[in-house]
Amino acid sequence: MWDRQSITPEALARRIAQGRGREPADLVIKGARILDVATATLHEGDVAIAGDMIVGVFESYDGAEIVDGRGLTVVPGFIDAHVHIESSLLTPAEFERCVLPHGVTTAIWDPHEIANVLGTDGIDYALRAAEAAVMDIWVNLSSCVPASPLETSGARLEAEDLLPFVGRPKALGLAEFMNFPGVLNGDPGCMAKLAAFQGAHIDGHAPLVRGLDLNGYLAAGIRTDHESTTYEEALEKLRKGMTVLIRESSIAKDLRALWPLITPETSAFVALCTDDRNPVEIAAEGHLDHMIRWAIAQGAPAAHVYRSASWSAANAFGLRDRGLVAPGKRADLALLSDYEGCRVETVIAGGRVVRDALFAGRNGPAPVGLDSMKAQAVTAADLKPRGRSGRQPVIGVIPDKIVTERLELELSARDGELAADTRQDALPVAVVARHGVNRNIGRGFVKGFTLTQGAIASSVGHDSHNICVVGVDPQDMAVAVNRVIALGGGFVVAAGGEPRAELAAPLAGLMSLERHEAVREKLLALRAAARDLGCGLAEPFLQVAFLPLAVIPHLKITDFGLVDVDRFEVVAP
Repeated sequence: MWDRQSITPEALARRIAQGRGREPADLVIKGARILDVATATLHEGDVAIAGDMIVGVFESYDGAEIVDGRGLTVVPGFIDAHVHIESSLLTPAEFERCVLPHGVTTAIWDPHEIANVLGTDGIDYALRAAEAAVMDIWVNLSSCVPASPLETSGARLEAEDLLPFVGRPKALGLAEFMNFPGVLNGDPGCMAKLAAFQGAHIDGHAPLVRGLDLNGYLAAGIRTDHESTTYEEALEKLRKGMTVLIRESSIAKDLRALWPLITPETSAFVALCTDDRNPVEIAAEGHLDHMIRWAIAQGAPAAHVYRSASWSAANAFGLRDRGLVAPGKRADLALLSDYEGCRVETVIAGGRVVRDALFAGRNGPAPVGLDSMKAQAVTAADLKPRGRSGRQPVIGVIPDKIVTERLELELSARDGELAADTRQDALPVAVVARHGVNRNIGRGFVKGFTLTQGAIASSVGHDSHNICVVGVDPQDMAVAVNRVIALGGGFVVAAGGEPRAELAAPLAGLMSLERHEAVREKLLALRAAARDLGCGLAEPFLQVAFLPLAVIPHLKITDFGLVDVDRFEVVAP
């Protein structure tokens, strides 16, 4: 399944003539070292490009435009095999401007976040943005809106809501099937979606699913997974026919555990993805280029890492027109000054050299969902957890993981209200419904943020994106929530009864309308403000954002209250 562009016989003959060297190519990379992904070897020569297609390699070519490739290595453009562009906090236009210079020429986008807020309007926005992009963005249709029945979402999408998008130019398949309990238990809505997309690509999401349950999950036609966190889990999935997507996001860092999967024997069945990565990490470390250089530095064979970053992902998703530096393949290329260090000097996307001017003429869709924040203002009393003194269930944050622990801590109550216990790092957490469906507020406790004062709040709260707030003082928690509402969505740090730092994200309450450089600076200011309140987490806002993710073990919180994900039920108050 790929973008089948019509071509005239005359244009086809022109490609052939350029490939044979009978006519000058449109673009030639001269004198480079070229990675042959098929044999995992390097060869000297030229790369000839006609339009958006490679037409010649290894031989000597003349061209209308010449790129000096001396001292450079040409590798296929990188493919981010699973990403929520919304979670970069950037519009699609800014996302591609941010990541294309890192060699990422294709992205497989699940617009799950915006779909949970805006429904089909969110998917339509994603498809229109993909059509306007410089990089090649493909959209998998969001399969789980809402992700679970234990939260209030802004929309509900059934199979009949998704089918009208099939056949749109950038629609690829069905996105990650997060409701794995629904799959395993034969939920009728899940069965209808899976049946409708049999024969197309179906993306997986199966954390800790092993043994017989994994067999059943795969029997549904699901073929990829990015939720493995241990080598043993990932290896079982490989052995059972899944393509394992190694993830290294801003918070879920699985590369350290999974890089040994990239071997000559298995690299064709392993791909790379970021899932959720924001401009701070991209600027400091990189994107997929960071993953590539890190894996090579650990000892993974370089050619096979590049294979996983390109051809393996293309093959897994049926994009058979890319992933090789070879005639007849799409001219998506990264030119490296350091092969093993993955230092990207020049990027070619669809036959075009990536320069600032390339981004100037795009006509992407207008922002949507600017009025999606429908929550009403809250008070401190609304956010106070209630209960009796004694042992209480507490969410245990694991740094750099989206999996959480289920802890029990002894907490004290006064007049039926539980308060923060900073000695144990047990802090109140609340989720405020924001879609205008109801006025639910879920309350509980979390350990791991180490705040000694103030509060931090976010309207990015996977997956239904209600407002999540963690804090010491309910008054500051209310200030933070109310400021998020006033911004139309975003992040806020509050202390002493006033906001200390903020980032507005009014596009569906998920994405900033600013350039990626400005978003990065505001994220750094937010992190600094959180540190000033005692927070020791490297990325506190994404840790907040994943507290409501009720499809990842073990204890989470939604607007319904605390959720035991292992039992898939709300914890009794």
